[in-house]
Amino acid sequence: QVQLVESGGGSVQAGGSLRLSCTGFGYEHSTYCMGWFRQAPGKEREGVADIESDGQTSYVDSVKGRFTISRDNAKNTLYLQMNSLKSEDTAMYYCAAAWSCAALSLRRGTYWGQGTQVTVSS
Repeated sequence: QVQLVESGGGSVQAGGSLRLSCTGFGYEHSTYCMGWFRQAPGKEREGVADIESDGQTSYVDSVKGRFTISRDNAKNTLYLQMNSLKSEDTAMYYCAAAWSCAALSLRRGTYWGQGTQVTVSS
């Protein structure tokens, strides 16, 4: 059974930093595309960043230059380093895994974590 467990959320002032972690169980982590999504109250869930099995990354424009996605396959863990946080980054952040980043972008065959809350106060 696939499980994704996030940690690292919290409350921070604007301009601050947080690092999210996601550890996966029950699948071949190194071969999967991994990503972070977020959902703010009243808004749709949006993709934030993803990382291919070969390490290629992509980001939504609003976080480019501020967020960094990375993975440690030896630890089955995905990270999201978030710097220069803004109030508009406030959301529930979800870790996700799929067999390809194309599938992940379409939410097809995607496994989800339970989410971790990030709150940025201005």
